Amino acid sequence: MAKPDAENRAMTYELEPSGERVIEDAYWNSLGGYVIYLMHIASYRFARDYCAGKRVLDLGCGSGYGAASLAGTAESIVAVDISREAIEFASERYRAPNLSFRQIHAGSALPFADETFDVVLSFQVIEHVADEAGYLREARRVLKPGGHMIIVTPDRRLRLLPFQKPWNRWHLREYSAAALRRVVTPWLQVRSVLRMGAPDHIAQVETRRYRVAKWLLLPVTLPFLPESFRRWALDAVHRIRGQGKAVKAADATAPMDFDFDETALMIAPDVPNPLNLVLVARKPDSGDA
Repeated sequence: MAKPDAENRAMTYELEPSGERVIEDAYWNSLGGYVIYLMHIASYRFARDYCAGKRVLDLGCGSGYGAASLAGTAESIVAVDISREAIEFASERYRAPNLSFRQIHAGSALPFADETFDVVLSFQVIEHVADEAGYLREARRVLKPGGHMIIVTPDRRLRLLPFQKPWNRWHLREYSAAALRRVVTPWLQVRSVLRMGAPDHIAQVETRRYRVAKWLLLPVTLPFLPESFRRWALDAVHRIRGQGKAVKAADATAPMDFDFDETALMIAPDVPNPLNLVLVARKPDSGDA
């Protein structure tokens, strides 16, 4: 795994914990934050066998910790994000010879040739994307025949009422297992749709947060309300709540000591307290019927 680079530098980049992307330091110093962090780490742990010895694209890498965790496993890993600040932060903090970070632009073609990667990872990204079809079309284009795409996204089952829009201000939509399969199937062969869950004593901090958010924010997440109003109202709530202190790339901090880690989370067809969906898909090759 690539280690945080704590060299003294003339300039150090920082990233604010806005809730749009996970930053290790901002999430591992409270129980609630730590569980969210472990959900992300469990996603990369699940992907490890797929990535071993492979050329990997992390499509929406955020602050870079997940891509860095795979650097010791993959042949190479290119991690991209639309946020310049996130890429600057990741590039300063995480270094490995086979790891690179690159900014991309929303709605534009990926800056890679056809059939470049063996694996494409999309962790907590597709729910942010306006053009699902364009996103999946580009992922398919840069995948080699026989290559895999792994998508992890929130499972709306516990998070939302059946008719409700997302209460996360950054999410354009959230998926059921069936809906996610329908979206991906035109582009790739869906091999499995799994769920990520956890035992009650771990998951309850998240499920309690879901219950509070979906009922408290129901008045601004009703399906007939304009999207512009939903976003305005949720932004207003966020401003009232405030956000954590910006994290400097050069100032990695140690986590609090909890008595469980990402191995406590389960990924299987049926799990207790489903928190995320985990979809594995494959690009057909010439030998497929």
